[in-house]
Amino acid sequence: MRVLVIEDEHKIAGALKRGLEQEGYAVDLTYDADEGLSSALTGEHDIIIIDRMLPGLIEGVDVCKEVRANNIHTPILMLTAKDQIHDRVAGLNAGADDYLVKPFAFEELLARMRALLRRPQDQVGNVLSIDDLRLDTVTYEVTREGKTISLSSKEYALLEYMLRNQNRVLAKQNLITHVWDYDSDILPNTVEVYIRYLRTKIDQPFKGPNLIHTIRGFGYKLGIEA
Repeated sequence: MRVLVIEDEHKIAGALKRGLEQEGYAVDLTYDADEGLSSALTGEHDIIIIDRMLPGLIEGVDVCKEVRANNIHTPILMLTAKDQIHDRVAGLNAGADDYLVKPFAFEELLARMRALLRRPQDQVGNVLSIDDLRLDTVTYEVTREGKTISLSSKEYALLEYMLRNQNRVLAKQNLITHVWDYDSDILPNTVEVYIRYLRTKIDQPFKGPNLIHTIRGFGYKLGIEA
């Protein structure tokens, strides 16, 4: 999953990037509201983390307002050193989905992100599933037929994104955009390699139907074909 972090304190921003990447997220960083808004308006992120007080012509609350004014519904988690009720209300009224006061525990940040990312809506709790394949977004455990499947961080990120978008055809560029960060030098055949890795782990060893399908000329789909 791809995260945009808009945070002017470089030490905090760097720590967030390192921590989130260790959790399997692709992370893009910007350090002011103007650049952050430009990145947010691409609509290519799965969640946006915004510091309320930012340098630039506008601040975090204004970024939220502009994102929502452009009909972008990406979940927004706002960070702030201000803990007054009216400050939190201002952020939520501007379009933020949740609010976290600094200093905060990284584990709480992750929990709030998972809550915002918990989609599709018909999935139960923290578990994403299709057929007998299960992925737990809290424990990072992946199983099929009750057997644990060991995945690398990128394999896990790719599978999670496909599970959140099951039965949709996903182009290679779409997968690159949401699984790898902008600084990565990724080629389309890299996606083919990781799709092959996933197939050898979640399809080939099991008796159930193949779940990953190639849609020639378009991309890939995770689903059960009739």
